[in-house]
Amino acid sequence: MIRILNVIILFLFAGLAEIGGGYLIWLWLREGKPYYWGLAGGIALALYGVIATFQTFPSFGRVYAAYGGVFIVLSVLWGWGIDRKTPDLYDWLGAVICILGVSVMLFAPRQ
Repeated sequence: MIRILNVIILFLFAGLAEIGGGYLIWLWLREGKPYYWGLAGGIALALYGVIATFQTFPSFGRVYAAYGGVFIVLSVLWGWGIDRKTPDLYDWLGAVICILGVSVMLFAPRQ
């Protein structure tokens, strides 16, 4: 149980660093925020790369593929909470499918 909790916490921290960093760069380049917003975004994106190395799964590709599914869900939630864009049925359906896929990739019994 502790292992699963650690996996989830790392996924959440990495997701927030990746999405938050990208968002700060978006605001800097697309909405004219000061350069240091972009700098903070770049630092957050670098931090995302570091956080992922703390996962205990042996395969880089599997971990990053799983992050992709988690980031989809976090992006839907980010859009809802930060951008105030309410997800529709298909957003939620896609998010559930992604989490199911991530669960299969990470937790299926292997030899």
